[in-house]
Amino acid sequence: MIISSNRSPSLPEFTSLIDSTTCQLNISAKSRPDYFLSRHAQLLEDDVVEVLKYESVGTPFEGTIEKISGQRFPDIVAGKYYGVEVKSSKDEKWTTLGGSVNESTRIEDVERIFLTFGKLVKPIEFRSRPYEDCLSDVVVTHYPRYRIDMNLTRGDTIFERMETTYDELRLSGNPVGKVVEYYRSQLGEGESLWWTGEASASINSLEEAVPMKVRLWRTLSTGEKHELMVKGLAYFPSLLSSSNNKYEQFSLWLAAKHGIVSTSMRDTFTAGGQETIITSRGVYKKVPQAFVKIFDNIGEIALSIYSADENFLSETWQVRVIKEDRLNQWIDLIASKCELENHNVTELLKSIFDKD
Repeated sequence: MIISSNRSPSLPEFTSLIDSTTCQLNISAKSRPDYFLSRHAQLLEDDVVEVLKYESVGTPFEGTIEKISGQRFPDIVAGKYYGVEVKSSKDEKWTTLGGSVNESTRIEDVERIFLTFGKLVKPIEFRSRPYEDCLSDVVVTHYPRYRIDMNLTRGDTIFERMETTYDELRLSGNPVGKVVEYYRSQLGEGESLWWTGEASASINSLEEAVPMKVRLWRTLSTGEKHELMVKGLAYFPSLLSSSNNKYEQFSLWLAAKHGIVSTSMRDTFTAGGQETIITSRGVYKKVPQAFVKIFDNIGEIALSIYSADENFLSETWQVRVIKEDRLNQWIDLIASKCELENHNVTELLKSIFDKD
């Protein structure tokens, strides 16, 4: 879609209509406070439509105001290319949730949208702003949605922080993906984008959906614990490091993707002490339990590594490129993070997997 600055009626004419409508709503709110206190979001749409129609008389918008039924965006269309989204709150805050970032229900041809917000507590007040000027952030319910803040200062929209514009983002073809990229670039230590799917930025399958309930690790079956432990070793080489925080990334993934919380992951990977393992290349004594678990599950770990989505693996391995020989790359990552007192890590792992 091309955004035109030469539409008829013009954007300044629509802005003028919005200003007069907002002014009239505030006048009406002062004279009929009890009426507006009884209104809710859907009923308020009817009030805004009525005032828009009244204020449009004698303007190029006369006869073009239409309330759109159903779950469409925006709520009201004027002059084909303009729209009004109506929001309200029953408290003192000027914030609420907006529409989805993807805008899959956006009405065709509508190019410019204003937000009319009614604060339906005394003193009742209405404000209107261009939609993109009051989008402060992206939050997640069942899908990434904008956060609306009618008090947002100029220069502090989510688009300005992303160094883009509302129109550039929504017309990009993959707005959610770009939002994911931005928030991923802002992650600090111990933080995770809990709502992104493993294979994409949206929830495309039941396997990627976040569970509705939260469970404790200790309540899982032995089989489920084993499966997740194997995936942890495959997806998070940091589990083999000497860092005091080595379990954090895995724990975030468990909570975000599987709704599983653990008060301590240490025993899962270290319980049992050191052991001896025998490979075709030799005998290795005093091997830490985490490496013993790798030895006991080489087939499952290799399968998890090679079947994982490349983008997901790039994120959990914290590398830019996933090489064709994923297993050797995984070994190198562990070796870069881990030192053993009795063994060379690279040599030990290549012996376990019989790799050159």
